[in-house]
Amino acid sequence: MYIVTLIAAPCARNLQAALVGALRNAWGGGDVMWLAPNEAAEFAVVEIPDNQWRVWEDLQSQGVDLVVQPATNRRKKMLLADMDSTMIQQECIDELADEAGIGKEVKDITARAMNGELDFEEALRARVGLLQGLPVTTIQKVLKERITLMPGGQVLLATMKTNGAYAALVSGGFTDFTSKVAVQLGFDENRANSLLFEGDHLTGKVGTPILGKQAKVDALEQITLRLELSDQDVLAVGDGANDLGMLGRAGMGVALHAKPVVAAQCDVRINHGDLTALLYLQGYAKSDFAVA
Repeated sequence: MYIVTLIAAPCARNLQAALVGALRNAWGGGDVMWLAPNEAAEFAVVEIPDNQWRVWEDLQSQGVDLVVQPATNRRKKMLLADMDSTMIQQECIDELADEAGIGKEVKDITARAMNGELDFEEALRARVGLLQGLPVTTIQKVLKERITLMPGGQVLLATMKTNGAYAALVSGGFTDFTSKVAVQLGFDENRANSLLFEGDHLTGKVGTPILGKQAKVDALEQITLRLELSDQDVLAVGDGANDLGMLGRAGMGVALHAKPVVAAQCDVRINHGDLTALLYLQGYAKSDFAVA
């Protein structure tokens, strides 16, 4: 048995009952359950429809996300999340670079790295190298003035933790940012790279070992072992090429507003919904959401 979930952006709420009903009828699905009026609905089917991705593409043009997944073990016991462009709306290193007056150069490297065109570690070293001499106070300035949380994140964390889940923030970014974001959102732990300082300025170097694609998989393995969970108990979410390892290992790997090359390798793609979509995918109704 499989569950078909349709999700619209909370700001649009353009999921029409006629559309859901027509798809249910075409796929021979069970009764429709509305998780949120005009925003999220689901129904069961016996098997994955042959035309799933053709329908998905059509719905994308209508601002609706479509996910088909096994009906079993949907409620996850652990959230493993990327930070940049996932739990926050920015790439921290790009924001630091803007403050340093080298935004375009660094953003170009970031975009290529997240698309999998460059080796992550080499790209990180190159970008951090360009920040040599930047005052340490710039980090706090960026945190205060430039960093904003991704919509739905606080509700996602509050709801999953209220239901007993563990939450880990694992980023290829920097601990100066993850430590603050983790506290804001309620993560149980955070892992990231370390910027190195000399006096009151960045040295242009990053601490080793560098946390990249494999380190995120390692985090999944280490934390699940410690908590006596399995890969199937994990919901992982990310947007870049360095997230693909953990997205592939987790029981539910969600490509959230991801780069096309990343989304193409994931069966669960959210392009229109916000982070509350991850709750709908687990079968939570809006009435089940915890107050952040």
